[in-house]
Amino acid sequence: MSGLATEPDTAALSIKVLPHLAGRPGTFIRFPDGVGGEQFFEKNVPHGAPSWLPTVRIARSGSRGSTVPITYALLDELAAVVWAANMAALELHVPQWTVDTAGIRQPPDLLVFDLDPGPDTSIVQCCRVAERLHDALIEDGLTPLAKTSGSKGLQLYCAITTEDPAAPSAYAKKLAQRFARETPDEVTAVMTKAQRIGRVFIDWSQNNPAKTTVAPYTLRGRGHPTVSTPITWDEVRACRQPAQLVFTAGGSVHDVGPVALPRTPPSILMARVLDPPCARDRQRRDVGSHVGRASFDQSSFESRGGDDA
Repeated sequence: MSGLATEPDTAALSIKVLPHLAGRPGTFIRFPDGVGGEQFFEKNVPHGAPSWLPTVRIARSGSRGSTVPITYALLDELAAVVWAANMAALELHVPQWTVDTAGIRQPPDLLVFDLDPGPDTSIVQCCRVAERLHDALIEDGLTPLAKTSGSKGLQLYCAITTEDPAAPSAYAKKLAQRFARETPDEVTAVMTKAQRIGRVFIDWSQNNPAKTTVAPYTLRGRGHPTVSTPITWDEVRACRQPAQLVFTAGGSVHDVGPVALPRTPPSILMARVLDPPCARDRQRRDVGSHVGRASFDQSSFESRGGDDA
């Protein structure tokens, strides 16, 4: 397959990605000279953006010195996604929280585990770790959904409810640390490069409200037009070669059916549509209750860089 995504391919992905962007401030990685040229990360809506583009202005955290608010694009409609594509914004990244109709930031509604394979490992090893995480999350009353990163790794999502923005990160960190203790030769919970050789890094810090992750059905800036794609747990368990979980625009990206829960958007909205209320209440347990039950130390919440909202 060529290294180019055609306009029909991009249009099809634009429709698929829309539910995953709704209500979430968008940040972009732009490739104005193509994937082989210079790239840059952009948060603020650029000058000259159309007046009809929905935006939201959000104060920075101030962790990097600046407190000037950022004006984010809200890619809530197809025209906005097409506008981003016309700016060569191939990669669309969103936080684990939304804004309401008044533009007010809401508590996190997603919990994410970003599984990053270190040297001498691949997405195959990420799948083995994901299987263990699946069981642990199910035991805690959560319903994990999986997707490829479109690069080398795998990401797991759970729809959650919490009033504490630090709770998802605290919960994810403790679970990652537990896995690292149980299988220190296979898993690490720290970002240090020396600790990642031959191990899968469970990046719990992606739950920091200041960070973002690549949205499902987003193209990645690679030589081949790979796509971050939701996958089933059967596919996770069956993976023995990295090529089994490579999905490309116009090629093998899954078609998501209206009732195919494992491939639906990892969001509360779709959980409400597809799940019976009693099951939904069990699945969307308050992450804060897990944090309290496990005696997690909320002061352990740390920011290790990344996007600064």
